[in-house]
Amino acid sequence: MVIVTRGDYIWVEPVSGRDFDVAIGAKVITAEGRKIQVRDDDGKESWLQPERRIKAMHPSSIQGVEDMISLGDLHEAGILRNLLIRYNENLIYTYTGSILVAVNPYQILPIYTAEQIKLYKDRKIGELPPHIFSIGDNSYTHMKRFSQDQCIVISGESGAGKTESTKLILQYLAAISGKHSWIEQQILEANPILEAFGNAKTVRNDNSSRFGKYIDIHFSKSGVIEGAKIEQYLLEKSRIVSQNSDERNYHIFYCMLAGLTKEEKIKLHLKEASDYRYLIGGKCITCEGRDDTAEFADIRSAMKVLTFSDAEIWEVLKVLALLLHLGNIKTKAAVINNLDATEISEMSHVETASSVLGVNRKSLIEAITTKTIFAHGETVVSTISREQSVDVRDAFSKGIYGRLFIWIVSKINSAIYRPKAGAHTSIGVLDIFGFENFDSNSFEQFCINYANENLQQFFVQHIFKLEQEEYNLEAISWRHIEFIDNQDALDLIAIKPLNIMSLIDEESRFPKGTDTTMLAKLHKTHATNRNYLRPKSDLNASFGFNHFAGVVFYDGRGFLDKNRDTFSADLLQLIEISGNKFIQHLFREDITMGNETRKRAPTLSSQFKKSLDSLMKTLGNCAPFFVRCIKPNELKKPMIFDRELCCRQLRYSGMMETIRIRRAGYPIRHTFREFVERYRFLISGIPPPHKTDCRAATSRICQAVLGKSDYQLGKSKVFLKDAHDLFLEQERDRVLTKKILILQRNIRAWYYRRRFKKMKSSVIVLQRNVRGFLQRRRYQKMRTGYMRLQALIRSRVLAHRFKHLRGHVVGLQAVCRGYLVRRQVRRRLWAVIKIQSHVRRMIAQRIYKKFKFAQRHKLEALRLRDQEERELKKSGNKRYKEIAEKNYRERLQAIAAKGMEMEREDRLIIDRKKERIENAAKRKDEPLNDSEVVEALFDFLPDNGSEAPPPTAFRYLPNPPKHDEDNMSNSPDNMAPMDVEDLSEYKFQKFAATYFTGNANHQYSRRPLKSSLLPLVAPVDQLAAQALWITILRFMGDLPEPRYHSMERDNTSVMSKVTATLGRHFAKSKEFQELGLENMDGYNSINMKQKTRSIRHKLVSLTLKRKNKLGDDVRRRLEGDDSAADSYQSWLEARPTSNLEKLHFIIGHGILRAELRDEIYCQICKQLTNNPSKSSHARGWILLSLCVGCFAPSERFVKHLRAFIREGPPGYAPYCEDRLKRTFNNGTRNQPPSWLELQATKSKKPIILPITFMDGNTKNLQADSATTSRELCNQLADKIGLKDQFGFSLYIALFDKVSSLGSGTEHVMDAISQCEQYAKEQGAQERNAPWRLFFRKVNSTYL
Repeated sequence: MVIVTRGDYIWVEPVSGRDFDVAIGAKVITAEGRKIQVRDDDGKESWLQPERRIKAMHPSSIQGVEDMISLGDLHEAGILRNLLIRYNENLIYTYTGSILVAVNPYQILPIYTAEQIKLYKDRKIGELPPHIFSIGDNSYTHMKRFSQDQCIVISGESGAGKTESTKLILQYLAAISGKHSWIEQQILEANPILEAFGNAKTVRNDNSSRFGKYIDIHFSKSGVIEGAKIEQYLLEKSRIVSQNSDERNYHIFYCMLAGLTKEEKIKLHLKEASDYRYLIGGKCITCEGRDDTAEFADIRSAMKVLTFSDAEIWEVLKVLALLLHLGNIKTKAAVINNLDATEISEMSHVETASSVLGVNRKSLIEAITTKTIFAHGETVVSTISREQSVDVRDAFSKGIYGRLFIWIVSKINSAIYRPKAGAHTSIGVLDIFGFENFDSNSFEQFCINYANENLQQFFVQHIFKLEQEEYNLEAISWRHIEFIDNQDALDLIAIKPLNIMSLIDEESRFPKGTDTTMLAKLHKTHATNRNYLRPKSDLNASFGFNHFAGVVFYDGRGFLDKNRDTFSADLLQLIEISGNKFIQHLFREDITMGNETRKRAPTLSSQFKKSLDSLMKTLGNCAPFFVRCIKPNELKKPMIFDRELCCRQLRYSGMMETIRIRRAGYPIRHTFREFVERYRFLISGIPPPHKTDCRAATSRICQAVLGKSDYQLGKSKVFLKDAHDLFLEQERDRVLTKKILILQRNIRAWYYRRRFKKMKSSVIVLQRNVRGFLQRRRYQKMRTGYMRLQALIRSRVLAHRFKHLRGHVVGLQAVCRGYLVRRQVRRRLWAVIKIQSHVRRMIAQRIYKKFKFAQRHKLEALRLRDQEERELKKSGNKRYKEIAEKNYRERLQAIAAKGMEMEREDRLIIDRKKERIENAAKRKDEPLNDSEVVEALFDFLPDNGSEAPPPTAFRYLPNPPKHDEDNMSNSPDNMAPMDVEDLSEYKFQKFAATYFTGNANHQYSRRPLKSSLLPLVAPVDQLAAQALWITILRFMGDLPEPRYHSMERDNTSVMSKVTATLGRHFAKSKEFQELGLENMDGYNSINMKQKTRSIRHKLVSLTLKRKNKLGDDVRRRLEGDDSAADSYQSWLEARPTSNLEKLHFIIGHGILRAELRDEIYCQICKQLTNNPSKSSHARGWILLSLCVGCFAPSERFVKHLRAFIREGPPGYAPYCEDRLKRTFNNGTRNQPPSWLELQATKSKKPIILPITFMDGNTKNLQADSATTSRELCNQLADKIGLKDQFGFSLYIALFDKVSSLGSGTEHVMDAISQCEQYAKEQGAQERNAPWRLFFRKVNSTYL
């Protein structure tokens, strides 16, 4: 047994005999005698008995290495542990020379960024940590440097990450090629299409490639991508018609059904994925982590990039829909003329499929349910059984999809392949299926494993070449290394005469050939071959084959049918008469081929062998790089490492051949420095490696310990056998155990000597410090005394100097101040003289104008007097002078009176201007008073106290005692504050940047909106948003009222106008009539003769019964109302409106149109952001407080609004937030604020509501805008001690009408608002509306 100590790492051999159990690494925790306790790599602790086989672990295997060639323990367990250590640290890539091993992490790692691409560019393998980018970069660098084609072979099991690795290689090559052209984008866009049509969800992988592909990327001499070509191998067509449990069909079917529009689905007669038999065979139609709708959009976009026309894309979708309809054709067995026959039980899918095919229904049914036999020049049509009919239908579907896939690949190649006459280099990326061994293996697995046999031989030859290069590089003598060559297996499968594939092809061409006759030929021909395994019983229809990765048994049933891969003549005849040109194009080769030629067409195995030979020839001409993908677990979860599964994949991938080749030579390798560092203790006189010649020291150690055994010294390494490594470790343990005792004795002596010296030096230092401390403290006291004395002396000197200097400064200040005052007086005197001169000039000018005016009119009067004298004299009047003189004096008096009137008017104008200037100067520095703004806004309300009083209709009710109001515990104002929630991320600016349309921003603006802030669908909503914006600007004082308006007075309420605009057609609807019959019973006895009441009156009566149906109906009818624009234009331009009318207009739209609520809030918040006007800012917050009490925003905007309110002024923020919470909890109001609410908002006080009991007593309760009847009932019950509230509810009375509010979620203030509006329509004022609230219990409905 190996000598171990605590902390050593060892290999523990397995006790089970399972094929994939290998040694596991472990760390020694405790060693007691010959028993040791270890903790293995899986975290399990156990005690090992002495008979348990263990082996010392090489130092390179303890922490893991980036290149497993440098592992000292180069065996399965060493490789497996190295991958485990790196996988647990999220290091998924590891080198084995130039081979990259990639373990699927099943999570997104941040290692594929643009920085990583730049980091790995122009770096050799080994310079940086392992990465798939390094493989891509080295292949690209070698191609440019040596002008040789390169290839990257990516292999592994399904789910190991081959497809993702291929995509990463392509993305890296596109990124570093230097020129980002359209062809690079086309090559990258080919991946989504190929994945959609060739990948599917399997049990092992959610995106499993069900075909192999070789992407050959062509580069110019300068290294720029010029084109590419894609080859596909062996598509799994059987998946079209059947899937295993928990698996899906190809992705394209589910993406198509999820991504097509409703109209496109109707054209193709498609439904959901769960309705089609071909898609539910695995009982799984969804795939976690995949968005089929988004991927379908990506697929269509990629097809456009790759020059698929719209017509071609539609034809592809039609073919896919055809396959789904074919799969849903239901058949049933029948007997016709004593022969098995088939009947179609449902014709709907047959009709659809025949219409897509372009044939009549009868032709399709005959092709599926009958067969045509040609014998001796005659044609015989016979029926077939139901099972045969299903097989024909499925063969039809598989054939169509297989040819569609080939057409798509050729279409992609036509877009990205650019053949040129000149020489070019290329990099090929091979993404091909790994070795497969299932419980049931068929023809597909046989072809796949044949391909892997070829790739394994290619891989082994490459590894052997690398090993020989290693020996030549180190310049050691070596003999020919033997390794397992699988050429015999390849000869047996497809190379030698009478190989397996040729026998299968031969039997496929015989008309009467069956799977049984094929197996008989195989058994007879190859029974003696060591690679061929015949079953023990002939009843077992299978055969075995000894592959490089192990024995695989193949089920021979179905081999010939899959190998023939042909269509029946009936199906080809159906396609030949088809009217669908696209499907005929897919089968053009089959249609043009005659029957005899079709019989001699190459089989699937021969086609696959030909393609594979071409691929191997291509790979042989390239310098290869290998990527081995490993799947860590079957659960598809991160950080889970299944050792047995990974070991199996390592064997299947051929990585063990690397081990065998290494072990045939010298598997244990150490650099000289590592060897000296570890084994220099075995002989004396060997210093540390940094002080000696490591090669010479290694030679001395090997000669002394190993003698003349077979080991080799290279240029930088020593090459050993396994036995040498074991012997060296045992010798090292023995020598170390012996010398450790000597070392311990000397260390203990050194330790205690050092401890004594340290204690002695510490005591001396302590004494020195204590003495120094005492002297320093004495010195500090003396120093402090002297410093205080110095400070006193210096203060006296400085005080004397300050007084002397202050006297001089005061004298200088007096002189300067006198000079400045005299200069100021002179300037003011000059200014006064200047002003006086101008004033005197103006007075003189005014007097001059007055004299001029008087003189002009006096001359005019004289002229008129002379004219009158002449006229009177001419007429013969003797008193002409007296009359003319009298008129002259009267004119002079009129002129004097007019002058005095003008002088008084001028004096009055001057006084007004002077008063305005003085008032403006006084108000200039006064702060804005919120109460004044509120008074100005609510000037239509009387000032009758701080709290809202009840209506005057209840003035006769006795006032309740004072304590009855003070002890209200259930009032809304006494509610607990809102939970403190972090809303720092919900900024209004962020919301505006995300959702605002056009160029609108989140800041204050006075310009009209060209469109709504938020996207609104209905044109009427757009008009309403613009009208609301102008109304909000006018309410906040940012926009003037209309200048020209109608002088006619309009007594109609704004809410009536809004309701009429939004619900013009509602009154004519049948629903309105039924609603009226249902809810007007309580009012039939009241005023039945008023048949011509307005729509508004009817709505008031209806809403008193809580049946407001306006919102839903308006939403349906508003978009067709052409008069809405005229209504809004009339509102904005007809006349100035009061603040109350503006409030009703804004809040009425928010109540009636839920689509406009966020728009209203966003407009208000926009005007409050960075508003420079204090008055406008205050008006905006008042408007916001009224809105949050009537309707709530949407869920999308509520958090942004709350965050905006919290940042508002202290006087409004808590008030608005509490009202918003109440509105959000109790729902949106149905009516605008009542007179009581406006009075309460003005004072920010609660509303006082008197509730009358049936005995005449009254209780006053506090309420707010969102108070419901249930809340008031609960308050009353608490006040009077009522325990059982069953049957009690609230009632409201108006005139002679009574309506029940119930005890539910009805808003009390809605009913009060309706009563006030109804009272106004009857000619009364809102504040005097005679409504009354009652609380009573009834046994039946009371109206």
